[in-house]
Amino acid sequence: MDFTIEKYKELLQALKEHNYTFQTFEEFINEPESRSVVLRHDVDLLPYNSLEFAKIQADHGVKGVYYFRAVPESWDEKVIKEIALLGHEIGYHYECLTTCRGNMSEGIQDFEKNLNALRKLAPVSTICMHGSPMSKYDSKDLWKDYNYRDFNIIGEPYFDVDFNNVFYLTDTGRKWDGDKVSVRDRVDSSFNLSFHATQEIIEALGHNELPNKIMFTFHPQRWNDNLLRWSKELVLQNVKNSIKKLFYVK
Repeated sequence: MDFTIEKYKELLQALKEHNYTFQTFEEFINEPESRSVVLRHDVDLLPYNSLEFAKIQADHGVKGVYYFRAVPESWDEKVIKEIALLGHEIGYHYECLTTCRGNMSEGIQDFEKNLNALRKLAPVSTICMHGSPMSKYDSKDLWKDYNYRDFNIIGEPYFDVDFNNVFYLTDTGRKWDGDKVSVRDRVDSSFNLSFHATQEIIEALGHNELPNKIMFTFHPQRWNDNLLRWSKELVLQNVKNSIKKLFYVK
């Protein structure tokens, strides 16, 4: 079975065994190591799943970055504070143009309000767009009129990472080759590598086939050891993938 907590632990151990340095996104932006991995987590739903990931990483002596949406199903102040205390980076998972129906001036006000609220809970120096696949608005477009650096933000993955030099892996669609069902979580890359299952990534690590710099994006609500929850997520994600592929993916 894939997308279980146990399989995630295997992946984490394989990365450690092959001498990757684990960096937060802030650390990677400021001073990238020659052989490094960024563990990015988009906390779209079920924040306690993300807390479980954060605790597992802390037990392994590694750290990542957790991006929280400003919606009740993601924004849990207790979880945010606890993840920060474990040594992980906290970031803002913005979706302001979706929230404000494309209104740029309202969108930047929404961005600043939510960023300030998050900074009351933990330091925030990086942000990351939430794809909002069912929305016609791409919140990255906010930066056509504004500059996130004016808000003391040093990095946004879709703008500040050269994915021709950093290999990008995302579990979007509940698979590692989900670009055909991804609306906005896509990057331009020169790497001719593709994986479907987590075990394939682990095996590639064992054969030293992965690049020296990697960014993973996890959606922790997708990962469960509980068979009922695991099955429910599988069914729901397959339905979502079909809808996105039919109506939203261009």
